[in-house]
Order: sequence, then structure tokens, then C-alpha cells
Amino acid sequence: MNYIIRELKQTEIPILWDFTYEAIFQRDPENLIPRAVLEEPEIRVFYEDFGKPGDLCFVAEAEGKLIGAVWTRILSGEVRGFGNIDPYTPEFAISVYGDYRGQGIGTALMEHMLGALRERGYTKTSLAVQKDNYAVRMYEAVGFSVLRETDEEYLMVCMLDETIEQ
Repeated sequence: MNYIIRELKQTEIPILWDFTYEAIFQRDPENLIPRAVLEEPEIRVFYEDFGKPGDLCFVAEAEGKLIGAVWTRILSGEVRGFGNIDPYTPEFAISVYGDYRGQGIGTALMEHMLGALRERGYTKTSLAVQKDNYAVRMYEAVGFSVLRETDEEYLMVCMLDETIEQ
């Protein structure tokens, strides 16, 4: 599949609402988590008021359609994301629409973002992922490792100065 990776345009910011929902791991495709979950404070932090200093987003575009996104935010407010490790480390979110998964697009988006964060001088980045999410392998392949874990989730970190470019 031919696609390009580019920075998100200001006019496209509202699509992060949809990509945030798509980023939520759905264990049971027959019993989807309702979209109302997007109103929970620890979910809203991923899309609400996007465009502040430190926010960064790249999208994958194919045939004029956005098919995936990777974005990071410095979440230092009262409400933080699930993968927050401190008020200085960008927290990752990534989403690829279902029809486009399994084609390397997510990996390409992740690697693009890791390079951009390095260029901006960040030394690490973090994310949270459900232990049974197939994406864990992709995160490990691009340089993330488990920092902490709960019964259901990994908190992962990528040390940007140690990640080997591929």
C-alpha cells in the first residue's frame, strides 16, 4: 500500500477524537467499548486542546484519506494519561484504522515519531498498553521496554538515546 507520513494539519485536529477511540484496545470485537469512554478525563487528555507546546502528531495518508496517526503530548496537568511517567516525558498514542492494520503502517509511524522526538532533544518517551494487546510486540521492536506493570497493563519507556535506528 502506498501512503505518506506527514505532520497533522491544524484543520485536522478534530480527527484525533476518532483516532483516540481507535487506539483503545478492544478485546471483544462483538462487544465494543462505547464511544462515551472518550469523555473520561484520562482519555480526553489525549485529544482535548491538542496543539499546545510540546504536542506533536504525524498521520499516515493514503489516497487522500487519513488512515493512521501517532501523537505525543507532555501531560503534566492534574489528569494524566495511563502511560505518564513524569511531567517532562512525551506520552505516546497511536492508532491505525482496522482495514490498514498489519501492513507496517503503525511501525512506520512509531519510528517516524521516535526520530522526531530525538531531533527535538527528548531523551525518552512512554506509553501504556494492555498486556494482551498484540501491539506490545511492535512497541518492543521499535525500542520500548517494560518499566512497570500492573495485573493488566505495561507501562513502557523508550530511551531515545539508546534506540537503534533501522
